[in-house]
Amino acid sequence: MNTTPALDVDRVRADFPILNREVHGRPLVYLDSAASSQKPTQVIRAMSEYFEQHHSNVHRGAHELSVEATDAYEHARATLAGFIGAREPAELVFTRGTTESINLVAYAWGSGLERGDEIVLTVMEHHSNIVPWQLLAERSGVRLRFAGLTAAGRLDVDHLASLIGPSTRLVGLTHVSNSLGITNPVAEIAGLAHDVGALCLVDGAQAVPHMPVDVGALGCDFYAFSAHKMCGPTGVGALWARQAILEAMPPFQGGGEMISEVKLEGSVWAPVPHKFEAGTPPIAEAVGFGVAADYITALGFEAISAHEADLTSYALNRLAGLDGFELFGPSEDRLGVLSFRYGDIHPHDLATILDRQGVAIRAGHHCNQPLMDYLGVDATARASLYLYTTRGEIDVLVDALLVARDLFGGFE
Repeated sequence: MNTTPALDVDRVRADFPILNREVHGRPLVYLDSAASSQKPTQVIRAMSEYFEQHHSNVHRGAHELSVEATDAYEHARATLAGFIGAREPAELVFTRGTTESINLVAYAWGSGLERGDEIVLTVMEHHSNIVPWQLLAERSGVRLRFAGLTAAGRLDVDHLASLIGPSTRLVGLTHVSNSLGITNPVAEIAGLAHDVGALCLVDGAQAVPHMPVDVGALGCDFYAFSAHKMCGPTGVGALWARQAILEAMPPFQGGGEMISEVKLEGSVWAPVPHKFEAGTPPIAEAVGFGVAADYITALGFEAISAHEADLTSYALNRLAGLDGFELFGPSEDRLGVLSFRYGDIHPHDLATILDRQGVAIRAGHHCNQPLMDYLGVDATARASLYLYTTRGEIDVLVDALLVARDLFGGFE
């Protein structure tokens, strides 16, 4: 007997005002949540209330508004630390998003690396987990090594393991691929890194919206994620790291807030996490970030996962029946991130045609150009599902693809 709680999708959709609008005279079908999810009323209202009732700078004032703003900001930190299983709120640093989180690690922690050291990555990484390390390599002479994929389109763990050795200082990988929809075995890979004394960094941007994350159980040393992928606002994200690692790292940026004492001769840094939060932080955005985590927690990952698994299976079954449909990545055991080609229609043309049908998908390289090169394509179309997506919207997608096929005169 299936006891998994069902997600009340109609009730969920009522929380997202944007889903009521039309595009080109048609109801919006939003299938681009992997790029950025939509925002529920709860998040929108929390941020508006902050601006209307509580706004002030944090950690700096003795007046009531500053105390309220500080409490709201630090409450969000504690909420998000709990959301990913961190032991202490101090282990969670607010950033502008996953990209800045990884840049922080590459710049601050990476400042201790030197020529001859190696960093192991994968070919499926988002540019945000490649380019910062390339910049580090230019500065310090470290060597970057990249693990490939299996024939089934999953990470080749054996290849990755063969790249890890005495010179490895860090293994970095995505938790969930933003193009292939696969979940990587982070705990296993973190163990491989630790066996040689290396650290493990995880890009969790595509994981935290869809599955429970426990950084302790994963065994990684750094975990980066963004609010806007998980029903929160843009412009804010977080880096989790073990407290001892954060304490040993030099600051990323200098200025106000990240210091405890400044003299003309030098400065003393504030304790973590504030050492890494120079200047006025994104306070309202952090508040919205915390509310987004609470919103997802209230729905429950068990119900969210069951709903998304059903949608993914339904979508793959319907799309597989279309002549000319080519899926990238495995067809089983994957999340609802569906990268594909459709006949000989270029993905950009396809996305434009679908937009006229009210269907929003992504087209391009998805900040995965090395992966596109590895797959031998210049771009793919990508439909991504989330907790507010319905089977009916999958049907609209299929109908819109048929419209595109007819406009191009069919496929040979």
